[in-house]
Amino acid sequence: MRFNSLFLRAITPLALGCMLSLSVHSADAPQRSAKVSAMDSGLFYQLLLGELNARNHESATAFSLLLDAARKTGDPNVFRRAVQIAIQARAGESALQAAKAWRDAEPTSSEANLFVLQILLGLNRVADTVEPIQHEITLTPAAEQREFLWRLPHFFDRVSDRQLAAATVQNALQKLTDDPSLGATAGAVIGRMWLGAGDKTAALAAASKALSLNPNAEHPALLAMSMLGSDTPQAEQLVRQHLPQARAEFRIAFIKALLGQQREVEARAELAHLQSSQADFAEAWLIHGALDLQQQQLDPAQRQLQRYLDLVEALPQAERSAEVRRGRSQALMSLAQVAQLRKDLVQADALLQRVDNPDDVLRAQVQRANLLAQQGKTEDALTLIQNQTEHSEADVRLKRMAEVALLREHKLFDRARDRLKAAITQNPHDTDLMYDLAMVSEKLGEMEEMERLLRSLIAAKPEDPHAYNALGYSLADRNMRLPEARDLIAKALALAPGDPFITDSLAWAEFRSGNHARALELLQAAFKDKPDAEIAAHLGEVLWVSQRQAEALHVFREAVKLNRDNETLQETLKRLRVPL
Repeated sequence: MRFNSLFLRAITPLALGCMLSLSVHSADAPQRSAKVSAMDSGLFYQLLLGELNARNHESATAFSLLLDAARKTGDPNVFRRAVQIAIQARAGESALQAAKAWRDAEPTSSEANLFVLQILLGLNRVADTVEPIQHEITLTPAAEQREFLWRLPHFFDRVSDRQLAAATVQNALQKLTDDPSLGATAGAVIGRMWLGAGDKTAALAAASKALSLNPNAEHPALLAMSMLGSDTPQAEQLVRQHLPQARAEFRIAFIKALLGQQREVEARAELAHLQSSQADFAEAWLIHGALDLQQQQLDPAQRQLQRYLDLVEALPQAERSAEVRRGRSQALMSLAQVAQLRKDLVQADALLQRVDNPDDVLRAQVQRANLLAQQGKTEDALTLIQNQTEHSEADVRLKRMAEVALLREHKLFDRARDRLKAAITQNPHDTDLMYDLAMVSEKLGEMEEMERLLRSLIAAKPEDPHAYNALGYSLADRNMRLPEARDLIAKALALAPGDPFITDSLAWAEFRSGNHARALELLQAAFKDKPDAEIAAHLGEVLWVSQRQAEALHVFREAVKLNRDNETLQETLKRLRVPL
């Protein structure tokens, strides 16, 4: 049977693959007796006609022809094509019919079974997924079953009825929860589903039962870690129960969770334990070094970061993962920052030039530009930033932010304003640009423009605390409309509870209003949460005017250690004539 070239061009690559697959089955029929449905001219014509109908958007006819051909041949490629045509036509029931027929023809096919599972979920037939879930577990090799179970919640990401999803997965896995091999993971998965449904009590109960079944199991401990918080002390008990036998990666995840809760003292203790027990686990040294650098502890920061660098640079290039390459860049840039703080700009530049990971090169070059600016070479610094190649929109934003920051740092506010206005012309809905322009307007003394921009941001993003805080602090710092300033900052703090910088703003508004005791209380809490030079400057001033000069001097000295060049700190020391 001959077909002209017009017909052949209508055959999709996938359809051609189906036909070739059937041709191979025909050619090796003596060796593969199971595939007795050889490709004859009638079947070839049926497949071609199905594809032509699909091309002409006659999906129902195409589906019928291809499903019939799939049943005749038992070929998975044809079944797959029939399912895809139904899905593309948004014919969910037809897609399910084809997937089930495929699974009936090939009961050991995980692909066919997963199609059944996903189509059922797409049809919102959540309760019907119990059987395919259980079937998929039996199809999965024993060594891979735990990981399949742990991935299972992602299948339900788009299900709106989270309670039904949790109950369904619990029903599907219930018989496994006492299994010595899979029980801990099955219980943890059930817990994850209940957590997604908003039932922390059920999730914690599942995690607790799973860990009691197998204290060494990581999955229930990971579930518990995802629930860490002041309202779930039991979750942390379960995490700590697992820690003695935990992998280093689990400990690092716990350390990051502690840092996310601003529990730095405990995080440092966990880091020290990990470094002493597994000295070659590189990431612990990187995190510890970053923490030391944040606290301006330069000597320990350098030791920690250099240790990380030594460990990862001993790895062959082929063994350096994307995460390791990013970590190496972070270590080099952090070491450069240490050198910069020590005024060793040559060493800082040499370290930055070693950053070669493509995703980090631009950030390293921006840091090099800051070194040039620090030497008074502002125009050279700007040129270096502007000459960097852009590979993405993120690169464009990074260059623009770096250029504006450099102009602001060196008090070139007119040029920063012009650069931002040009950028806003091209990106009129970019709220970050509007915020930066408001801050530059404030530096230029253009208070009406600053307030207009910030109020526009509040209207556009009423749940974002930063514009409320910026406007409130600016008013308080100028002793203007203090009740309104307090209200604005209080709104910001309600949107970002516990934020130390917003707490500092509220304290400053209280101080300007004459409420020194309340201001002191707030500032002490903020400085404890975030040792920062600007917060310290405000705390020192409140102590100073409260006639507590000895305490104020101690705080000011701490501020100088944190950042001697901080503008607010320098202005405060000069105005109060503090003898340091």
